[in-house]
Amino acid sequence: MPVNFENKLVLAISSRALFDMTESHRVFEQEGVDAYCRYQIEHEDEVLRPGVAFRLVRKLLGLDQSSTRVEIILLSRNSADTGLRIFNSIQHYGLNITRAAFTNGERPWRYVPPFGAHLFLSADPEDVAQALELGHAAATILPRHEDQGELEGEVDSELRIAFDGDAVLFGDEAERVFRSAGLDGFSASERERARDPLPGGPFKKVLAALQQLQADYPQKECPIRTALVTARSAPAHERVIRTLRHWNIRIDEALFLGGLPKAEFLEAFGADIFFDDQQGHCELASSRVATGHVPHGVANEAAEDSG
Repeated sequence: MPVNFENKLVLAISSRALFDMTESHRVFEQEGVDAYCRYQIEHEDEVLRPGVAFRLVRKLLGLDQSSTRVEIILLSRNSADTGLRIFNSIQHYGLNITRAAFTNGERPWRYVPPFGAHLFLSADPEDVAQALELGHAAATILPRHEDQGELEGEVDSELRIAFDGDAVLFGDEAERVFRSAGLDGFSASERERARDPLPGGPFKKVLAALQQLQADYPQKECPIRTALVTARSAPAHERVIRTLRHWNIRIDEALFLGGLPKAEFLEAFGADIFFDDQQGHCELASSRVATGHVPHGVANEAAEDSG
């Protein structure tokens, strides 16, 4: 019978999100493709350092030693030849990643649908934007300077993932009201529409897939914990709560911060990764936790216009 990923959480990840490829990428940017290929082949026996999303991947794979519920797919612009160093590093760290697409310079996001990936993580903003435009959950992994020992050493096995609300878990209609009518108009609109479920955003299916994984465990023993971390506050909280109830999706923690900076709260939650649509929020958060920018919704349209 053909293999399929039904009932699995499928994460597609680029090599630069999984590993620290700063030096080899510098060679590519400054010296070109041929120099990059030579560099990778000359260093293919040198193990790459863990990248920003390494811990996330390791924890996901650690949830599922039998490989029945989690699948990690490597999507890389490397050729199969230069990609040998990446697979050597995967084997060194004992990561159960067996499937990959090496595209030799072409954009790899087009393989997100055939692999059935719930989420695509990449260090390339253009790849992420194109995947999102086609309706696939995707995020740009922001650089983060971490201690090598912290990344490679033993870590708590519990997986903690945090999401922003509007334009990430939910659509951006409420954010559009806020930008056009201000805080008072936004609050009034959310009160009036408190019982109208918000439309789903690009990460709704990601949260639903995580909940399917959570359902495999007794609630008190579940090694996965999710959080909504939003700038909303009362009375705009009610619509969010009712929307999640309407979707029949559980969120473990909900932080309604009323505009307070999110970074300290994310660190207190212990997020292995946080997803937000606003670049400024992401840059602040990335100083404390691994962060993915979701370039979706009105906040990013405004950024494109100003650029």
